[in-house]
Amino acid sequence: MKESEILNKVFDKLNIKELNKMQNCVLQSASACNNDLVLLSPTGSGKTLAFIIPLLKSLKEPASKVQAVIIAPSRELVIQIFTVLKSISENYKISVCYGGHNVLDEKQSLAVTPDIIVSTPGRLLDHINRNNIDVYTCKYLILDEFDKSLDLGFQEEMEKIIRKMPNVGRKILTSATNIESFPAYLRLKDYKQLDFIAENTDLRSRLTIRQIDSPSKDKLETLSNLLYSFDDNGRCIIFVNYRDAVERINNYLRQLDVPVGFYHGGLEQIEREKAIELFNNGTFLVLVSTDLGSRGLDIVGVEHIIHYHLPPTEEVYTHRNGRAARVDATGMIDVIIGEGEKIPTYIDFDSKLELSENSLLRMKVKRATIYFHAGKKEKISKSDIVGFLINKGGLEGSEIGIINSHDHYTLASVPVDKIDSLLEILSSQKIKNKKIKISKAMQL
Repeated sequence: MKESEILNKVFDKLNIKELNKMQNCVLQSASACNNDLVLLSPTGSGKTLAFIIPLLKSLKEPASKVQAVIIAPSRELVIQIFTVLKSISENYKISVCYGGHNVLDEKQSLAVTPDIIVSTPGRLLDHINRNNIDVYTCKYLILDEFDKSLDLGFQEEMEKIIRKMPNVGRKILTSATNIESFPAYLRLKDYKQLDFIAENTDLRSRLTIRQIDSPSKDKLETLSNLLYSFDDNGRCIIFVNYRDAVERINNYLRQLDVPVGFYHGGLEQIEREKAIELFNNGTFLVLVSTDLGSRGLDIVGVEHIIHYHLPPTEEVYTHRNGRAARVDATGMIDVIIGEGEKIPTYIDFDSKLELSENSLLRMKVKRATIYFHAGKKEKISKSDIVGFLINKGGLEGSEIGIINSHDHYTLASVPVDKIDSLLEILSSQKIKNKKIKISKAMQL
């Protein structure tokens, strides 16, 4: 694709006015040399777009063979990359593969050889071993969040995958965190490193970091008082260190009528997707998450980060905070310090907040979500859902919020005060002459 064509699609489809400094630098460097590139840039700075643009510029016309492979360590990051790539690369066939995704759907997608594969390491290797795909022709390899995909947990898988791609001419590696050395099997030669972490001097100035003392080791009451003290409907992520703590806090906050969802690696893929999408569309204003939610997720507009548990490392602390203050935004960071806890040296507080006992919860949701039990594989599109909600449900177009379409289900955001009447009206209606089950989207 021509650079001008790619940029026009980026600006049009992604509602972006111009590339930032980092993205321009990556594009210029990729155009000026044939070296492998290593990009270090903070969370939320736009690394996905930074590697997609030079990739699309380098690809040849579709020729029924794999030209590029993009590997990311988590399902959510794979989905995010695929979504951005799909929106601006209309002429190329792209297949997405990850654990928790229907294997038969993926096999069918790979039956017609894609130009680009976006995948987690394990699922990609599985398809290679099953001869569902041949990556021998791959010319471009991109490793996003390489600090994770190259760690010991993925080492055996990654080495086997890269051995299957001897014809790779360029590699682009991106991360917000560097590693001490690159493994020999990666075969990086004369790579050019672009480091924008050191230049990100204004990040700390966009964060307000507060110390919140908890009078006991059990921080639940302190947490609820903190949430009650927020004077806006700003969205908030609460980070904890353990899965069981996620569900414990979620259940506690639900009893207080806090609009909360939860997220951790033990959930089924559909529940993980729903949690993020209900948080993004305003159905939830609070998300309780392990550090799985600190990187690789497409979450925007987060004003508050709460460290319920102290981060185990400075790297984790940085990634958590990066969920707020993305690009040029500001963020409020609250760190709850329990009885006897030692404050890590890397946490630099701006102030200490003294909480009072509050009984008034100011967080009021304005959105709810309808769950349609059909999606792209059933030939139900976003425009079908919009037409259904307007023509059958009587909604105005402006009342319809974010619509998320998946293979076998669709989520649509609607006004919270209308969802009950909508479900009653729509339950007997058909979409494209099909009777489809609908319900209110919730987490278990």
